[in-house]
Amino acid sequence: MVATAPFGLLFGAVAAEKGLSTAELVTMSAFIFAGASQFVSMDLWGYPMAYGSIILSVVAVNFRHVLYSASLGRKMHNFSGWQKALAFALMVDPQWAAAEVRAEEQKDKGGLRPAFYFALAVPLYFWWIFNTWMGGIFGSLISNPEALGFDLILPIYFLGLTMGFRKRDNWLPVVIASAIASVLVYLTLGSPWHISLGGLAGIGVAAAIGKPKSELDIK
Repeated sequence: MVATAPFGLLFGAVAAEKGLSTAELVTMSAFIFAGASQFVSMDLWGYPMAYGSIILSVVAVNFRHVLYSASLGRKMHNFSGWQKALAFALMVDPQWAAAEVRAEEQKDKGGLRPAFYFALAVPLYFWWIFNTWMGGIFGSLISNPEALGFDLILPIYFLGLTMGFRKRDNWLPVVIASAIASVLVYLTLGSPWHISLGGLAGIGVAAAIGKPKSELDIK
C-alpha cells in the first residue's frame, strides 16, 4: 500500500491538470481501478475527445490482467464462484504478485485462501481511491513533477515486480524475449501495444522452453 500511494497521488494530480473534477477522477479510479491504463487514458485526454482511442488503449494496457487471471485462476481452488469474480475485479499488479507468491509458499498447506487475498485487495482498493482523491486536491501544489522524478515511478515500480520473480526457472530468457518484443513493437506500432504484445512474446518463450515441474514429474 505504501508503494502504490505515489501512483494514486500522481494520477490525481495529472487528472486534475487535464480538467477532471475531484468527483470525476475518483469515479474513474473506483470503476477502472488500474493505474497504468488510467495514466495512458490521461495521455490521450483532450478536446475533442478521442473516445475510441482511449477505450482501445485502456483495453490494450489492461490485457495483461487476462494473463494474470489465467495464471492465478488455476490456484483458486479454495474460492467459490462469486469469490473468484470479486477477486478478479479487484486484481491489480501488486495484488496479483502477492497472491502468486503466497500460493507458491502455501502450496503444501492448502494453497491460496480468500482470507489472505481479500485482506490485501479490499484495503488496497479503497487506498487507491483515497490517494487519487488526495492527488486531485493537492496535486496542483507540485508545479513540475518531472523535476522530482515522479515520471520514473511507474517503470521503477513494474521493474520491482518483475525482479521479484527472478528466482523462478527460465526467468531470464522469458524477460529478455518480452523486453525485445516490447521495444520492437514500441518502435513500430507504438504505445500501448508494446505492453500486451511484449507479454505475449514472453508467454510464447515460456511455453516453448519448459513445462511446469508437476507435469514433468508425472511423465
